[in-house]
Amino acid sequence: MFIGSWSLPNPVFVAPMAGVTDRPYRKLCKMLGAGYAVSEMAASNPRLWDSVKTSRRLDHDGEIDPIAVQIAGSDPAMMAEAALFNVGKGARIIDINMGCPVKKVCNVASGSALLRDEDRVARILESVVRACQPLGVPVTLKTRTGWDRESRNAVRVARLAQDIGIAAITLHGRTRCDLYQGRAEYDTIREVKRELKIPVIANGDIDSPEKARYVLEYTGADAVMVGRAAQGRPWIFREISHYLATGAHLPPPTYGELRDCLLDHLEDHYQFYGEYTGVRSARKHIGWYLADMPDVDELLPGINQISNTRDQTRALELWFDRHPPNEPMMAQTAKA
Repeated sequence: MFIGSWSLPNPVFVAPMAGVTDRPYRKLCKMLGAGYAVSEMAASNPRLWDSVKTSRRLDHDGEIDPIAVQIAGSDPAMMAEAALFNVGKGARIIDINMGCPVKKVCNVASGSALLRDEDRVARILESVVRACQPLGVPVTLKTRTGWDRESRNAVRVARLAQDIGIAAITLHGRTRCDLYQGRAEYDTIREVKRELKIPVIANGDIDSPEKARYVLEYTGADAVMVGRAAQGRPWIFREISHYLATGAHLPPPTYGELRDCLLDHLEDHYQFYGEYTGVRSARKHIGWYLADMPDVDELLPGINQISNTRDQTRALELWFDRHPPNEPMMAQTAKA
């Protein structure tokens, strides 16, 4: 499929997740088969652009094009300024966040809170598209089905977005009030796809090759976006892509492949964040990778007590040494 003039290699994308899809993880997911990746959400407020957190989110060194940056905010002019700032930092696609359900975002009328104000939605979309179009930078939208189940307005918002010039829409099959609870519903995504000519990307509870195929067939969507199911399981993208193309399953990774994947990821992670932050922020990734592995009951609590990257890596190497590298690893349970 295409986003603007960008041709994407397959219809299996990694969702932007704050604190997860940083540059090292986006690069890894693309290497393991993701056809497209969007950055963590970046604030539109210029006062935050010089912060350490935002500076890291704007670091795209070595990423495979197209580099896509997600911006969030509620002021149309500020959002346009943020879009241009990120284009200057290397963004080739700008994604607008109108789907984040967390309180600290919604409380400042950003993210999915915007779905209660369709006039403001229109002003933001118009402002960002007007800023980006002369540069040839497509603008996309990520949103939810509505604020709550009684006020689903995804079809209206999607039509509005297409008319304004949005290049593609990602729709999570939950309302803001659903947060991440219950099951995603795909009827609204199917309805939106029927109404639009631009690409529609389905998001929500896609955690296996079979589920991806079902969602694509049921909704008619052009692509699927995988979020939480990719945490600690970045090879899910090649598994889904291969299954969609062939109808066959890839064998599970071996312990040797898991070792190489995890340790390579950590090396890039440490270099990106530095010693102090790197060893601490790596803990969640290690926990996700190994959560369903055998005999980790002692390893993981110990990992969380280690305060330097050398010892953290060594502890993992010793654990992997106990497992034959050619042995298929225990199947992981996908996250909902």
